[in-house]
Amino acid sequence: MEKDTIYVTDDDPGIRELVAEYLTGQGYAVETADDAVSLDRLLAVRKPDLLVLDWMMPGEDGLSVARRLRAQPGFPPIIMLSARGEDIDRIIGLEVGADDYLPKPFNPRELLARIRAVMRRQTSDANAAAADTAKRFQFGPFSVNLDARTLSRDGMEITLTTGEYELLEIFVTHANRALSRDWLMDQLRGFERDPFDRSIDVRVNRLRKKIESDPAHPAYIRTQRGQGYLFVPQGKG
Repeated sequence: MEKDTIYVTDDDPGIRELVAEYLTGQGYAVETADDAVSLDRLLAVRKPDLLVLDWMMPGEDGLSVARRLRAQPGFPPIIMLSARGEDIDRIIGLEVGADDYLPKPFNPRELLARIRAVMRRQTSDANAAAADTAKRFQFGPFSVNLDARTLSRDGMEITLTTGEYELLEIFVTHANRALSRDWLMDQLRGFERDPFDRSIDVRVNRLRKKIESDPAHPAYIRTQRGQGYLFVPQGKG
């Protein structure tokens, strides 16, 4: 398994060596830089999984670096180090985008604990975002939110009846699969029918009118002759 990579940026060679040696011993891949310029050279090659950044450095200081890097979408977590231990300094460091702040002098074990805590939060947030994404489906300009039970187009909500929404939910969660009329009716709660019931077609036609540009020639909900219906999120082909 690939090791997590940490960049340690500090103008004090003793701190760089101490932190790099300790974190390497804990299973991390560590690269060091003594100022913002050398850090930028590392970043030009790849982004780390976490950045340990000193506040007081010659040239561009850590606050400026943190602010600049935070402007980049998806930049990894930053832990700020500083000899300035006042509360206001910690607040400033967090406000410019640091995920945590550790005053000098510090115990490497405490730095390790903070690194692990920040990376756990990062993983937790990513998992939560992935779970949220899994409950949303996109097709064309439309978005279906399964939690809110809503359909929207370009941010504008489209009103659906309960029956229309339930049918749409079945389609988006079974995309690109031919679904028979009998199977669809079995999935719809409380749907009473007889062997010749074709009322599912009425629901399909109503739903088509709300999502198809040309309901007579549907792009998303297509009729499969002799099989039933096929939902195609791509809407073409």
